[in-house]
Amino acid sequence: MTLSGGDHGTTATREDSGVATKSFEISKRLIWEAWKRVAANQGGPGVDRQSIELFRNRLARNLYALWNRMSSGSYFPQPVKEVLIPKGDGFRPLGVPTITDRVAQMAVKLLVEPKIDAIFHSSSFGYRPNKSGKQAVAQARRNCWRYDWVVDIDLKSFFDTIDHELLGRAVEKHVREPWARLYIRRWLESPVQKQTGELVARDRGTPQGGVISPLLANLYLHELDVEMRQAGLVMVRYADDAVVLCRTQEEAEAALSRMRAWVDANGLKLHPDKTHVEDCRMEGQGFEFLGYRFEAGERWVRKKSLMGLRDKIRALTRRNRGDSIEGIIASINPILRGWFGYFQNAHRYTFSSVDGFVRRYRISEGRQGRTARISTSGASSRLGERHVLPSP
Repeated sequence: MTLSGGDHGTTATREDSGVATKSFEISKRLIWEAWKRVAANQGGPGVDRQSIELFRNRLARNLYALWNRMSSGSYFPQPVKEVLIPKGDGFRPLGVPTITDRVAQMAVKLLVEPKIDAIFHSSSFGYRPNKSGKQAVAQARRNCWRYDWVVDIDLKSFFDTIDHELLGRAVEKHVREPWARLYIRRWLESPVQKQTGELVARDRGTPQGGVISPLLANLYLHELDVEMRQAGLVMVRYADDAVVLCRTQEEAEAALSRMRAWVDANGLKLHPDKTHVEDCRMEGQGFEFLGYRFEAGERWVRKKSLMGLRDKIRALTRRNRGDSIEGIIASINPILRGWFGYFQNAHRYTFSSVDGFVRRYRISEGRQGRTARISTSGASSRLGERHVLPSP
């Protein structure tokens, strides 16, 4: 297969002559499919400041160069760009690879994921094909009907503390292709470029933001799934967020001890304040999982998720936004639809509460024409009448 095309497009034709002269046999079709996935996902530039559009402008040349280097073994990733995103009172670091490195990672992911995913436990839901957070929440809910006690597990800084040696053993065991193993190791060893420009070497972790990172994270925690299953314990896991449901307090305490032993042996840490044993039947106890709060037989939206929605609504309806009422409504509606779509199975009181909050933000036309002003008093509210949050 050859990659050919002008400045704005690429066509793939099947001519694999010349591949045999390379150190590794890598299909050009694989690189092309990887590019299509990366382009569809969009995302910002890495340390080289090259955007999706800039990469597309010289697409044939860029993809051929990447294929050539990967096939010859001379491909080395660039440093990962650190991006800090707000999380609670602080920030969570993301590692953003360059577009070229994202295409390379996607190629490996497309190759090895079907075989690796086939070994994963059915109760592992995070970042897997045909699996979702909603499915994980539904499974946790079903388990709550059968079990009264829960071990709520929080792995502290999981993506940043994955042991490279232990992960390398798992990769060697489950990834057959030598070139894929080689480049996975190089991605793990790639330094991080801080916002100051400083390059920091890494001997642990796989950066959140990398295409291959979720698959590697699931592979690392697969043995934990096996450990819990062999012990007869019922665990639901979404990446590093997990709950173990148990029949008695004694069983839950034993499960936590087993979990702590595995975590310590594999170079990880449990968050001391967020890992605990609770009685799901009691008010004031229970657990939080993927935005929901499970307590006393009910499923609520957790407070943090509810406050996050309110903060978004406040930001979109602030006095100085300078947009028409129609524009504000158009920006709010998709948020409400998505939020309701995910939390539609929560306690019905949640939706009357959110509905009332949205309706309290009255919008009236400002004297500046297109400027929209927010007021908590007044007559009719076009926003309140037209927002789309369904009744429970």
